[in-house]
Amino acid sequence: MNMPAWIEYFAVAVCAIAAVLAAEGKRMDLFGVMVLALVTAVGGGTIRDLCLGVRPVFWIEQPHHVWTALIAAVVTFVAARFVHMPEKMLAIADAFGLALFGIAGTEKALAFGAPGIVAILLGIVTGVAGGILRDVLRGVLPLVFQPDVNLYATAVFVGALVFVLLQKWLPVSENHRYIGMAVILVLRLAAMRWKLRLPTYRTRAEG
Repeated sequence: MNMPAWIEYFAVAVCAIAAVLAAEGKRMDLFGVMVLALVTAVGGGTIRDLCLGVRPVFWIEQPHHVWTALIAAVVTFVAARFVHMPEKMLAIADAFGLALFGIAGTEKALAFGAPGIVAILLGIVTGVAGGILRDVLRGVLPLVFQPDVNLYATAVFVGALVFVLLQKWLPVSENHRYIGMAVILVLRLAAMRWKLRLPTYRTRAEG
């Protein structure tokens, strides 16, 4: 069962769009925005492929991913000059990228023989590492490490876990990937809507 190509292309485009929206207020020129978008779109998948020993990594083997990210970045860059894009659009675009890349990474890891828990971790890396690189490049604390973040990497963990369990205990079906993606997306959007988050670390002295 192969991951449909449109899923990764759509994920790349969505992550590139999220990166451009995240550049608001940073006074980046077009080249800087394109670099930010490309790093966000392919960063997580690159780390995943390097961990799995895949050579060449996916965007070198299929350079259309690079073109997809760059075109999405340029279109968003131009559109943002004429249309105000609310901050909520960044969060929603990021949530879609999280869901698509999270399961894509998990499924690819399973296809390369990774144990279930390793596949889940690589799914998380695929989903969140691009965003971490994006935030580091724009000089802010990565979203995944912010104390008030609403279920981010946790959503990927739950969705990837559901996907792995479905693959293990039920006949293999492409529907499993869509269920996993839906779990991630619904959890992330619900967390954003109702401020769902994990407990923060506190010492006894902090009360």
